[in-house]
Amino acid sequence: MKNNDGKIWLIAILMFFLGAGGLYALMIFFPEPFVKTVSEQVETRNVTVTDTGISEAVDKIYDAVVVVRTYQKKELYSTGTGFVYKIDGDKAYILTNNHVIEKGDSVFVEFTSGSLVETKVMGKDAYSDIAVLTVDKKEANTLASIGSSEDAKVGDTVFTVGAPLDADAYSGTVTRGIVSGKNRLVGVSLSNSSTSDMMMSVLQTDAAINSGNSGGPLVNANGEVIGITSLKLASTGIEGMGFAIPIETAMNFASKLEKGEAILRPLLGISMRSLADAQYLYYPKLNDLDITNGVYVEDVNSGSPADKAGLKDGDIITHMDDKEVTSIAYLRYLLFNHTVGDKVKMKVLRGKDTIEVTITLSESV
Repeated sequence: MKNNDGKIWLIAILMFFLGAGGLYALMIFFPEPFVKTVSEQVETRNVTVTDTGISEAVDKIYDAVVVVRTYQKKELYSTGTGFVYKIDGDKAYILTNNHVIEKGDSVFVEFTSGSLVETKVMGKDAYSDIAVLTVDKKEANTLASIGSSEDAKVGDTVFTVGAPLDADAYSGTVTRGIVSGKNRLVGVSLSNSSTSDMMMSVLQTDAAINSGNSGGPLVNANGEVIGITSLKLASTGIEGMGFAIPIETAMNFASKLEKGEAILRPLLGISMRSLADAQYLYYPKLNDLDITNGVYVEDVNSGSPADKAGLKDGDIITHMDDKEVTSIAYLRYLLFNHTVGDKVKMKVLRGKDTIEVTITLSESV
């Protein structure tokens, strides 16, 4: 038995070495299948990323951009930016922000050629922050190409052209970034107060926007205008948050302003205050109510849509279009999404009871 066990072990050892030797011989004389298998497992790919810049896109828009200079009593009051968006007949039309020109008694634009030309203000609107200026078409060498903010995607490359800070030193400044967000609701004050008077739906970008950029174009990588730079958030801890009015919104208002038409908006016919304004929480009639958001109706104008619908002094508007009304600014935003003649439903807190009212909107200039 012991002799047989020894033979078995000897045969096993011989078989092992024969098998190992055979495998080695196959790898030496027929290496391709083995090498191929290994190479497929460790396959790598080389990817080359090339950024050629946006100079061609900048060239398309650059000479359409102007510096807007606003004067009061022949003294320079403020500067901003604008761009030629339309040429019709013997006129060239320029878009800018209302807040750039609203306090001036004369407005001039300076082209990249250096020519300074007085403009005619065709129309302006505070709530949309849009203004339209005109000059003789012979002054305008380049027309901006209008694109689509709706087609823009978050992450798309965009840039601005404008005259930040000192227009004489920095006109024609180009800053680059991306579309950081769409349909952002941002509170805007129409005065210099810290309270928002209304809200705007805007594009967000991290392209640098500074004082003087207002009214200039926000442009995509194809050189097409997709927005009008309008405002930025400026505070400690905030960096790179600028906003632009979508070009579709701007063009909608511009089409009316360039004809001298008034912008008609729906009217409620009430005087109101935001409950978020702390002083109104001290009204005795509000002390027992567990509510901090909404709009307090101070006065209802006789014969107004609100009056006809049964709204009363002291009511608190809590919802409109099934959306919670958090402030006057947001109520205006919801209201201005409607047109004259629309019927809107509101939830109103009267005392401790919640009621519903339906208001047929009339017009306000």
